[in-house]
Amino acid sequence: MGSIVRVLLVEDDNILGSSLKKALEKHAYGVDWMRDGESGLEAAEHSHFAAIVLDINLPQLSGMEVLRRIRQRGNAVPVLLLTALDSVRQKVEGLDEGADDYLVKPFDLDELLARLRALIRRRDGRTESVIRCGDVEVDPSAMVARKGSAQVHTTAKEFHLLKLLMERSGRYVTKNDIEYALYDAENTVESNTIEVTIYNLRKKLGTDFIKSIRGVGYMIER
Repeated sequence: MGSIVRVLLVEDDNILGSSLKKALEKHAYGVDWMRDGESGLEAAEHSHFAAIVLDINLPQLSGMEVLRRIRQRGNAVPVLLLTALDSVRQKVEGLDEGADDYLVKPFDLDELLARLRALIRRRDGRTESVIRCGDVEVDPSAMVARKGSAQVHTTAKEFHLLKLLMERSGRYVTKNDIEYALYDAENTVESNTIEVTIYNLRKKLGTDFIKSIRGVGYMIER
């Protein structure tokens, strides 16, 4: 079975946290959102995440202390720190404690997504941002899909589903996993939305490019 790339978001600001969660889910991440340091530390200790987006200024336990304890316990998960202070001292302290990268608020969402992708690529031992399966490739940073040398025009929904399946190439991704990764929890997904999107992608990429087994899910071969 395929699995979703899960990210832990630790941010106490409700407006920023909600916006980040929705944006990450739209880009095919599964997101666990914690609003204080103690909850964030507990989640990091008891679940596996591809990366952590961690605010420094948190209630109950500071982000720096959360980072310190994560590293003390041997957890090497990539951590992207968020700070409201453009302070060299704070950046140095965060990096010394084991942070992999940092962003100063306010930041551009596209930059956060790009930095997060880079951290996860390094964790997975990949250096290229472009994902390739056969003669099809997707470039997440440019939101472009190609088949051979020709660009394939996709809707945003089609692109994100294609990217998800290509990231999980060689494994089946369930319909529930797709719904969880690509759609907001508040919105009801129509029963045939995923099937229609798959149908449209097959028309553009070839009927055999995306394989399916009823009751199991969808897969793109490596």
